[in-house]
Amino acid sequence: MSKIKTAFIAEDEPLAREVLRDAVSNRPELSLIGEAADGVSALTQINLLKPDVVFMDIQMPEMTGLEVLRRLSHVPEIVFTTAYDQYAVTAFELHAIDYLLKPFTIERFDAAVDRLLEAAPSVQVMEQALAQATGRHGGHIERILVRDRGHIFPVNVNDIAYLKADAKYTAIIVGDKTHLVRLGISELETKLDPARFIRIHRSLLVNLDFVESMKADEQSQLRLHMRDGSVLLANREASRMLRDMSI
Repeated sequence: MSKIKTAFIAEDEPLAREVLRDAVSNRPELSLIGEAADGVSALTQINLLKPDVVFMDIQMPEMTGLEVLRRLSHVPEIVFTTAYDQYAVTAFELHAIDYLLKPFTIERFDAAVDRLLEAAPSVQVMEQALAQATGRHGGHIERILVRDRGHIFPVNVNDIAYLKADAKYTAIIVGDKTHLVRLGISELETKLDPARFIRIHRSLLVNLDFVESMKADEQSQLRLHMRDGSVLLANREASRMLRDMSI
């Protein structure tokens, strides 16, 4: 029989904690030794209790799960549990064992535990888990999960007209709707197909499939006329690149 692993839950939502608590209790290979409802408490208790594995939410008060992982002096095996698939790449870069998208099934949880109990997950297994978490195929994500008024919506990247960033958020424009996500536009850009999504400005990433036409202004910078009627200005570097792409 495999050695019993001590487990810790870091999750701010009471119902989600209860679900994880029940799921852990159903696995005889795991022994729950603690819980935390915010990032700071999680950091303190994980370093103190030194669990073998932590089931950790990413969006928590005071400190995110990713920040907790980066600051730990005791580094356990990590299984992230979150409603946001856009953090999956970062999670696996930080050597997370798995990434469970809420709401997950007990079968999906058990698959994560089985992966956890393996001595060393293979690269192929990790790639499969990443693809499952993000809907990623061929190196690019196919959907983004966004929150809006307490609900979570999957957004197909093919439906995104453009993305616009400010100091705190990135706005994802889909038809007449705007979704705000707390993820930098540069990080999002790395997950999207560069043949379709073009960075035309420091704060603008455009899906070329939604461009109606382009026309240069007096400074030879291209103005992109979008299908929804909006006009976006490309900087000089992007304008040159778009001209070079034309035939």
